[in-house]
Amino acid sequence: MKNLQQKEQQINSGTRQSIIFCRVSSKEQEETGYSLPAQEKYLKDYCGRNSIRIEKIFKISESASGEKQRSKFAEMMGFVEKHDIKIIVCEKADRLTRNFKDMVAIDQWLEHDEKREVHLVKDSLIMHRGSKSQEKLNWGIRILFAKNYIDNLSEEVKKGQKAKVEEGWLPVRPPLGYATIGEKGHKTHVIDTTEAPHIKKMFELYSTGNYSLKKLSDDLYNNGFRSKSGKKVGKSTLHRLLGDPFYYGRFRWKGKEYTGKHEPIITKDIYNKVQDIMIRPIKAPRYRKHLPLFKGKIKCGECGGTVTWEQQKGSWYGHCNKYKPCSQKKYIKQEDVEEMLVPLIIKISPKTERVLDWLADSLKDTHEDQKEYSETKNKDLNIELEKINKRLSAIYDDKVDGIISIDFYNQKFEEYVEKKEKVLEQINKLEDGKNDFYKKAVAIHELAYRARHLLLSPNTEVEVKRDILSDIFSNFELKDGKISEKYTPEFEFLEKWMPKLNETFELQENGSTKEKTGSCEPVRSVLLPDLDSNQGPTG
Repeated sequence: MKNLQQKEQQINSGTRQSIIFCRVSSKEQEETGYSLPAQEKYLKDYCGRNSIRIEKIFKISESASGEKQRSKFAEMMGFVEKHDIKIIVCEKADRLTRNFKDMVAIDQWLEHDEKREVHLVKDSLIMHRGSKSQEKLNWGIRILFAKNYIDNLSEEVKKGQKAKVEEGWLPVRPPLGYATIGEKGHKTHVIDTTEAPHIKKMFELYSTGNYSLKKLSDDLYNNGFRSKSGKKVGKSTLHRLLGDPFYYGRFRWKGKEYTGKHEPIITKDIYNKVQDIMIRPIKAPRYRKHLPLFKGKIKCGECGGTVTWEQQKGSWYGHCNKYKPCSQKKYIKQEDVEEMLVPLIIKISPKTERVLDWLADSLKDTHEDQKEYSETKNKDLNIELEKINKRLSAIYDDKVDGIISIDFYNQKFEEYVEKKEKVLEQINKLEDGKNDFYKKAVAIHELAYRARHLLLSPNTEVEVKRDILSDIFSNFELKDGKISEKYTPEFEFLEKWMPKLNETFELQENGSTKEKTGSCEPVRSVLLPDLDSNQGPTG
């Protein structure tokens, strides 16, 4: 400890001021003795032996981007100018600069003051204004070799990244929700089980159309979602994450999209729904403490403008925002719209809990049929997938052997990749349908049964009511004080099917028929659109 203290005193007691500049280029350098601490110790020892006082130490690690490295170099040059530092100490020329622009900056700095020096310790070279031509040539050659080294390193990195992309892996750090595992050259991206549930929730909430980015950011933060640095995920970051296809199995690289081998967190359907909302921001209302129930949900039936809501004497009133010339001038009270929805909700609701229970039992039987179909179809799709993979391998071999041209290879490659993506998408849909069918089907009927009570109850939060409206109705129009609606596909079917089912049960309870209502096939036909006469998947 005493020797160390003496060495520090020796370093700091020198008469000439300096800065130390340390840099490593790659992970390999750091692992083979060229680490930043090793450089720093080596240069400190040099300064101590030569009575040079160290004012500041600048370091650039192998992980720094090119932009950060340039920024750090500029910071160093600014510091020596501002504090009139006379000496820059560096291990070697290629640790100080890797391009001619920086070399010129160093030369100009030296030319302005004859007392200024650059000490390249391992090169045994001290550059100054009066350096001989041979020393300047030596300096220039070393910079030339340094630039060549960096250019070659860049080429190797690009080659490795291209190979990684062709294998189906993003060659850089994945977005939030994923982690990277494996050794260098064999790294892959896997789902981060801590963050992935938040990512899935982010897409689900935003897809309802009831969330602004600010409200989404606040809700996710309150539920434990954090950035890599542990902070709240801001609006701009959320916007970028919501637009990233990586989450449904694709990734972007150099302006193109590729199919990834990583496991998706969401489906393509929910991703597309979110993109639709993002390009139509009027459907994602700004959050306010007292948000009107129908804000952003109703359009004028005459001009297509969105109905605007204003609060007067404690009640919400809606009217056309006159997006285009329009004759609709009448204001409508929010409570009146709610009453207009009651018969629309009744139309799609199971009349009694007995009807609801029968549906749950019948759906169990349908679920078994769906599982059997999914297994058969999945087998067929995997055979098709294997066939496409063999064709991709064959055209690659033909390209390597020179049997086919690069242009023909690229054409067939894109064709087979497109087919492969469609097959994979169908497999994913089958898996989602197999796992979620029963749960989703029962939830739809339970929502239909309880929707009226939840919408009219003063105890139900406005945002819950808005979610219910988004699930049941795809849009509303208001004209001459009357509402017209369009149901979402699931509830559009219930509009036709549920009255018949309710009527059958009512007749049975009144003794008009002793037969239990017939097959649940109509329910199957809407909730399992894959089961058509061709037995082929949708999409």
